[in-house]
Parts: sequence; structure tokens; C-alpha cells
Amino acid sequence: MSKRAVLEVIALGVEDAVAAQAGGADRLELVTDMAADGLTPPVGTFAGIRAAVDISLRVMLRSADGFDAGDVRGLVRAARGLRVAGADEFVLGFLDEAGEPDLPVIEALLAELDGCRWTFHRAIDRTADRDALRKRLADLPGLDTYLTAGSPAGVDEGLPTLLAEARRHGEPGYGPQLLVGGGLRLDHLPRLRAAGIDAFHIGGAARPDGWAAPVSAEAVREWRTALDA
Repeated sequence: MSKRAVLEVIALGVEDAVAAQAGGADRLELVTDMAADGLTPPVGTFAGIRAAVDISLRVMLRSADGFDAGDVRGLVRAARGLRVAGADEFVLGFLDEAGEPDLPVIEALLAELDGCRWTFHRAIDRTADRDALRKRLADLPGLDTYLTAGSPAGVDEGLPTLLAEARRHGEPGYGPQLLVGGGLRLDHLPRLRAAGIDAFHIGGAARPDGWAAPVSAEAVREWRTALDA
């Protein structure tokens, strides 16, 4: 395939970011506290990473584990501070008690982002109705990506959903890029690439020694090589 697939890697700090870029990552997702599946990093972490690498950075806006927004005022302050520091791409996504997108919270954050590009993350895998969520979010400014495994259980179970959604690309609500992540393995890539999916997200797969260790440039390079094959 002639189009280079996007490889996004989770980065917790400068060492991760430098290794990910050296291995061939196209973009980083910046988070802290992976024990809570990734929360908003401090502004200083963003600034250090931005100074160290020149690839795209998407910064998580999330204050607690799960997909309830929690401290909305704190999230708005964090988004404002990150924008002042130069952040221009983000990751967010919240559900209400009914499992539907929490539009008031999402719109409050988008008001701070002022048109920046952003990813709706794996809250889509836990929504009550994926198709309805996509259509409700379709006109929000800046939304260009869905990070999804197709299932809360990961890509193994979600593969049929991912392939079905790829076939609907371009339909109302299905314009944003599918960024596949969550239990993603190298052996999933051939079917996903054959379906036209061209963006992939890795976290633990970039860290052979676990989350206590930094990103391995060699591990990232293995994914880059597989995607470019």
C-alpha cells in the first residue's frame, strides 16, 4: 500500500518520546498514570516532550479512571493551560450515566480547544450504541479520529466491528479515521490493513519490559517495519 500507516505510541515522559520517534512513531499520545489507564499529564511534561521531539503530540484530557468526566472544571483548566503551553492536538471522550456521549462536558472542553484536532478515545467501546454515538458527534469541530478496539475486551473480540466500521468509512458519522488500539498485536495487522485501516495505537507493545520500563525504540521499529511491509 502506498499510504504510510500512522503509528501512535503512548508516551509518559521525554525518554519514551525520544525512543518512540527513533523507532518510527508518527505520533505520540501523552498521558500520565497508566494505573488509571492514562490521565492528563502536567504541562511541564508536555513542554519537555514538545522540546525533545518533532512528531505530532496528542495530549490526554482525563481526570480519573473510567469514562465519567469527574472534575470538569479541572479538565477545563488543564485544557486551557496546555493550549497556552502550545498543545494543539488532544484525546478525550466521556459518557453519561446512560452510556451516551456526555455532550455538555465534551463541548465545554472543545470551547477551550478552539478547533484543535482531537481523538475520541475508547469510550466508544463502552457506549450503549456506537452508531448513535458517531452520529451525535459527527459535527463537533476538530474530531478527526476514533481510538477503538471494537470491543471493551480488545481487538480479538472487536475485530468484526472494526472491519464493519471500516467498510462504512465516508458515511455520516464515519468520516474520522479509525485508530485501532487495545490488545492490538502484530498478527492482527494483515486483516486490518487489508480492510483499509491505516492507523494503529500501541502502549504495552512498545514496552517489552512492562510499564515500569521506558518505551523500546526496537519494539516500535518492529511495528513500523510490519506496517511498512
